[in-house]
Amino acid sequence: MAIAVQSGRRRTKRGSSLPIFLVAPAVILLLLFTIAPAIYAIDLSFLHLKISGGLLGIGAPKEVWAGFANYIATLTDPEFWSSLGRMLIVAVIGVPATIFFATLFALCLDVKRARLVGFTRLAIFLPYAVPGVVASLLWGFMYLPATSPIGGQIINYFGTTGVFFSVTNVAVWGVVGFNMVILYTAVRSLPPDLFEAAELDGASELQIALRIKLPLIAPAITMVALFSVIGALQLFNEPTTLKPLTNAITSTWVPLMRVYAQANVNNDIYGGAATSFILIIMTVGLAVIVNLIGRRIVGRESK
Repeated sequence: MAIAVQSGRRRTKRGSSLPIFLVAPAVILLLLFTIAPAIYAIDLSFLHLKISGGLLGIGAPKEVWAGFANYIATLTDPEFWSSLGRMLIVAVIGVPATIFFATLFALCLDVKRARLVGFTRLAIFLPYAVPGVVASLLWGFMYLPATSPIGGQIINYFGTTGVFFSVTNVAVWGVVGFNMVILYTAVRSLPPDLFEAAELDGASELQIALRIKLPLIAPAITMVALFSVIGALQLFNEPTTLKPLTNAITSTWVPLMRVYAQANVNNDIYGGAATSFILIIMTVGLAVIVNLIGRRIVGRESK
């Protein structure tokens, strides 16, 4: 009996270490490729190069402590705020559009009379599998007047105002399918008894969708909104790929493009690191705000 108890304890101890063993590779990769570079970037943001040797600058440049000088330079740069404003314009257009279309597609696919649901779901999700650079190139040729099949000869997709909608369209087109799958999964997990009771009471499909399904998937919509906000703050591939096709997009059109230009064009990795850390703080702050708003909405719907 004692032997059996001891063997059971050994199995429990061995079993308890299995989750750690399974999670360890992901944790190691996270530390190596996310946490460690972030710490290094934060360290760089407080440094700058000092060249010694008088007017000739013969001495080798040295990294010296700069304090908050890089952060002050970023926050007092008008171009940084201009790029941030352009990014916010894209976010104001793209985030609601993403949530609206993802929710609409998810609810439409769950309708009883829907046909070819599997094929339609795959077709909506397929753009997410296309890399952002490839999608931007495809849409870029569709926007150009010489090759446009969607009225590029009449509509100026690369105008001062139109370029915001052009960039937003590419971004939304690529992520709606992923968000639709999240919301569709949430809808399908709802108990069917609620819908049957509503049908017996004479509710239509539209009423069931708006008054039952939509409130119940509010937590999933909050998560989609959070993903969309974070994606908007990480806008880079679309404007960078479309930049050679138009003069309306500059090398500092959005903050991440400004970071790239600072670090790789102007060789100012210290200023680029400071700008990156400021964007991280903004991203975390907005994520917390969106999460709090979503929780309040969910709390009101549950009462």
